Amino acid sequence: MKVNRSLYRILLILSFLAVNGLILFGIGAVWSYLNTGADRSAMLHVSKELSTDYLPKVKWDTSSYEGRPMETQTLKEIERDYLKAWRVRNLVLETNNPYGIADYYTDSARIKLVQILDLNKANGTTLQTTTVRHQPKLEFYSADGKMVVLTDTNVERYEKIYVEDKVLLDQKNTASYQVMLLLEDGFWRIRHMVEQASIEENATSSLNTISSVSSISEIRGINYYPQQTPWRMFGERFNESIIDTDFSRIRKLNLNTIRIFVPYTDFGKATIRKDRLERLKRTLDLAEKNGLKVMVTLFDFYGDYAIHNWTLTHRHAEQIVKALKGHEALLAWDIKNEPDLDFETRGEERVKAWLAQMISEIKTWDTEHPVTIGWSNPLAAEHLSEMVDFVSFHYYLEPADFSEAFAQLKNSVPNKPILLQEYGYSSYDGLWNLYLGSEKDQATYLTQMQETLKEHDLPFMLWTLYDFETIPKAVVGNLPWRKGKQRHFGIIDKEGRPKTAHSVFGLTD
Repeated sequence: MKVNRSLYRILLILSFLAVNGLILFGIGAVWSYLNTGADRSAMLHVSKELSTDYLPKVKWDTSSYEGRPMETQTLKEIERDYLKAWRVRNLVLETNNPYGIADYYTDSARIKLVQILDLNKANGTTLQTTTVRHQPKLEFYSADGKMVVLTDTNVERYEKIYVEDKVLLDQKNTASYQVMLLLEDGFWRIRHMVEQASIEENATSSLNTISSVSSISEIRGINYYPQQTPWRMFGERFNESIIDTDFSRIRKLNLNTIRIFVPYTDFGKATIRKDRLERLKRTLDLAEKNGLKVMVTLFDFYGDYAIHNWTLTHRHAEQIVKALKGHEALLAWDIKNEPDLDFETRGEERVKAWLAQMISEIKTWDTEHPVTIGWSNPLAAEHLSEMVDFVSFHYYLEPADFSEAFAQLKNSVPNKPILLQEYGYSSYDGLWNLYLGSEKDQATYLTQMQETLKEHDLPFMLWTLYDFETIPKAVVGNLPWRKGKQRHFGIIDKEGRPKTAHSVFGLTD
């Protein structure tokens, strides 16, 4: 009996201590919270997203304004909160949910925005929108450092308006805005924003691509991957010696151009990986050394095209284009490989809108080199032909049908150079091809195609130099007959021996 009483006392004491410990821990947590600033990213869930999916180009003009001198750090904070205000505006217009606007708009500024949301909800309307370029001019900075007035000139904005989930309007526009921001609780909030007519700008210099475009007609080229690292060319197994040897081999084939591919994710998306960019530069160096020109295909393995990610792809392309545009080996930019294959899953208009905007952006960063799109077939190559500097298409069908398909394309785009950017034939003779393929069939196909291309005086780029041991799932999926075929398009086999088709292009090793 005494043992039980002692046990009860011990349990009571331990319970008392545990409860008091929890109380003290709770008080400490509250005290710690009250003595630290609130984490803005915790207050507003979109804040972390803002730095990762919205990176429009911003160019400030602080050359002339009234008020106190602007501090560098303050200008960065104004830009940060101003762009976040735009991103929040884009989000609430897409969702018709006002969550988050209190952090970036004052009470009076929120009224108009909420009224727009109420009207949109009543009409079943939503907007997908983004801005791609801002040019804010600082007009006034108050003496107390709590008010800023700016004019954001010629803001480039793209928007799609939906009514009951159907696209009503798809447009790009430009407008200027008079904006007042107030510093409240440590954050710059929009107090006043009025849209104005676009401000006239001096005409930008026109593209100087005449000589580059004319050189397209001289292309005798090949799509290139190293044999051991197809579709992973710029990874950790990057080997300059192998690439140098391959380029020398290509030159001996009487070919003068290579096409290479830049994978979007592997290169770091919006923040380009320095090691990948350096390897890309070295590849162009090796091409120049071997007398080869280079066509760079951007955005390999990219397939989103969503409006809210546009600015990420812009920053990705901008870093690559600016890094390479002065290189002697660079011949042209290819925006995307076979984007028409994404029409069904992503939507034709969505894909084409992204392509059109990307063409426009690249031409602002590089005024010397022509731009194209690598369409999967001649019919698709008619898309956006008015925007590219030369038209590129791929062809893997019968040589006998080529002339008719090419004539239709040439008739549709009579005033643009045309390039057969990919063509080829697999020598795969395995089970999944009923053992019917052969090197001889491949050589016959390529010989017939070469004769046809010569007849039309059409520049070309063969697919590809090597047979490959493995093909990534992302390229053709898991179906064995597709993988088997894709492994055998080269004119050099997996052991490094020239195949029969090798002699079609010039000298043998």
